[in-house]
Amino acid sequence: MHTAIVHEWLVTYAGSERVVEQMLNLHPEADLFSLVEFLAADRKDFIQNKPVTTSFLQKLPFANPHFRNYLPLMPLAIEQFDLSSYDLVLSSNHAVAKGVTTRADQLHICYVHTPIRYAWDLQQQYLQGAKLNRGIKSGLTQLVLHYLRLWDVASANRVDHFVANSRYVARRIQKTYRRPAKVIYPPVEVDRFTPNQQREDFYFVLSRFVPYKRVDLIVAAFNRLGLPLMVVGDGADRERLKAMAGSNITILGHQPESTIVDLMQRCKAFVFAAAEDFGIALVEAQAAGAPVIAYGKGGAVETVIPGVTGLLFPEQTVTSLMEAIRTFEQKQFLFDVEKMRHHADRFSPERFRQELSTYIDRKWTEFQRKDALQ
Repeated sequence: MHTAIVHEWLVTYAGSERVVEQMLNLHPEADLFSLVEFLAADRKDFIQNKPVTTSFLQKLPFANPHFRNYLPLMPLAIEQFDLSSYDLVLSSNHAVAKGVTTRADQLHICYVHTPIRYAWDLQQQYLQGAKLNRGIKSGLTQLVLHYLRLWDVASANRVDHFVANSRYVARRIQKTYRRPAKVIYPPVEVDRFTPNQQREDFYFVLSRFVPYKRVDLIVAAFNRLGLPLMVVGDGADRERLKAMAGSNITILGHQPESTIVDLMQRCKAFVFAAAEDFGIALVEAQAAGAPVIAYGKGGAVETVIPGVTGLLFPEQTVTSLMEAIRTFEQKQFLFDVEKMRHHADRFSPERFRQELSTYIDRKWTEFQRKDALQ
């Protein structure tokens, strides 16, 4: 199969890029397409140092680092890629990658990290966080998002088969596009962590500092509890979180991977308050032997076993989180490090490659059979 892999943007190495990495491990001969590519020279190992075909957005003014400002042009840009010579197209989608155009004799399989959050279920949070909930700029932004939703639904018809990174996302795909999706959980580098039975007396948060991650809720809860909390991450809310934090809370900002691994392996528990699509950090915590205290919605419901690998709190409120932490502090549950690690191993890169490879092979065989019958 002559294969193309399409991703929205290549600027860092995060969760969606790990999926691209494993797609390339399955199809090392594939050609790689992305709207923009601004990876540092020493950060291209995960794409096997391949050349990347980019769109016209790559050369627009201030695209690096402000490529997201060109969101209104992204549907047009993704449609400009010439994929006519490929048999198989694999798209890694959290915004517009699924919108590439293909012919009837090409197979397009789309791995969905999420339907576009800021155009659908998180639109109001996005507008409020960007202070675009009133005025002329708000009206123009909402108009752009309106047409983006129309394009998003229309472009879903270009996909032959959807794969979702969780049952939660599969339900959102069904709601948004009226299409079924196969669930294949994303790859998590569990072998980076050594499960540690001896835990230290601090809680840990690893997150981007953006509104929907609700790090502010965690900080508010620990301000009232007075328990030690270490917070690693960066983003637009950093200064606000630092201003909120009491003396028992340390906001470390961005940290190298070695520090993150060390904190994950030593913390008393990992705390998470977002309704995340999957939540790679939740699985990483369990791989490190850290019980998880998470909001019981989204991917956390699928990755955390209550009473075995962590606790889920039912409401996205300070009070609900505080009750869960008090329950944890009372040691009502005994969390076994080996059980947590065994559970985390279910999300390994090897398992991801095997499941995705099997699925692609099956759909390719079905596709060829149908083509032969015609």
